[in-house]
Amino acid sequence: MTPSMPNVSALRRMIQRFMPTTLDRYLINQVIPPFSIALAVVMTALLLERLLVLFNLLAAGNNNLGTFVELLTALLPHYLGLAIPAALCVSVFAVMRRMSQNEEIDAANSSGLSLLRITRPYIHLGIGLGILSFLLYGFIQPHARYDFRAAFYIASHTGWSPRLQPQMFARPSSDLTLVAENVTQSGSELTNVFIHDTSDHQERNITARKGHIRIAPDGSAVQLDLEDGIIVSDSKDKPPSLTMFEHSTRYLTHAAHRSPFRQRGEDERELTSPELIRNLIRQDRSISQPHMWSELHFRLARSLTIPFIPLLATALAMSRKRQRNNAGLPIAFILMVSFDHILQFGHSMVATKKMSVLIIWAPALVFIILCVALLLYRSGTLTLWRARRTQASLSRPA
Repeated sequence: MTPSMPNVSALRRMIQRFMPTTLDRYLINQVIPPFSIALAVVMTALLLERLLVLFNLLAAGNNNLGTFVELLTALLPHYLGLAIPAALCVSVFAVMRRMSQNEEIDAANSSGLSLLRITRPYIHLGIGLGILSFLLYGFIQPHARYDFRAAFYIASHTGWSPRLQPQMFARPSSDLTLVAENVTQSGSELTNVFIHDTSDHQERNITARKGHIRIAPDGSAVQLDLEDGIIVSDSKDKPPSLTMFEHSTRYLTHAAHRSPFRQRGEDERELTSPELIRNLIRQDRSISQPHMWSELHFRLARSLTIPFIPLLATALAMSRKRQRNNAGLPIAFILMVSFDHILQFGHSMVATKKMSVLIIWAPALVFIILCVALLLYRSGTLTLWRARRTQASLSRPA
């Protein structure tokens, strides 16, 4: 019983060491609002260009809103992986910059807390976001990338959708002719519609006050929804009949036949990290081995560097007294963008067998060392180490 007591106390001390203090909770609460705002702004900026492409696709194929939402949802994991590092850097920089200007950092230092200790909750936050990014890069993004490509393929092959012009006859099929007095909304909203239909060995003349052309919910046909109209039917063996309706649907043409989309896994970016490892162990030749090695190391390198971003942001947020202008944030963005481009360049070099995976890990190691060195320099730790070393060398006997 007695020998176990020191172990229990050591375990308790270790738990207490990692429990968040009042300062940790304060710093986390301070960073959550700017992180959320920065994440939303960066995500919106990244999605704007792709939104224009999606709107053009919807306009060209007359797809419904569900297709747009499906494509947009599939894009979110990809841009979220790009936005998390940027939002983390901006939010930590903003909080530490404000604390530096309000002399909160000086007050904490006077109470015996170093800059490294103040940054600790943000390092833990970076570790958590690094784990989240690892799951995002290695498990969620591969499936989302395939889902986007599949949805884009289906939206691009929805078949013919007529673009009518006012007071001009159109023939969607050999037995159907239609004309509208007014056409709006890129040819899909019609008023004062007339249709001449000779299908099923019967002649029908249809008039309607309004019409709306759209793709059927199952994507199998192009349909025309009519409102407030009259149908005059005439067949050879029966007298003509007149039918009035409030709402009627006519199928203009069936969508073109399309082959089903391919299976997931023809691209290394569509494979999860366990699938990449499994294919590499089995030496699967369906995808180039260098491409799979490059993709796997690229994901790991990006995930492992995220916990060090708070160190970079904190070091560059510190400024001299009475210094209002600080170029720390632009410098941080230049460093992060340059690092990301170098990492992507190394990714392509490894995939084409021109270089080894060191071209991916060397920039990652340099980035990590730079972040740690900058924070140690700003916190005065390097100066303290140098002073201790000088004192130790002077105290040695001659």
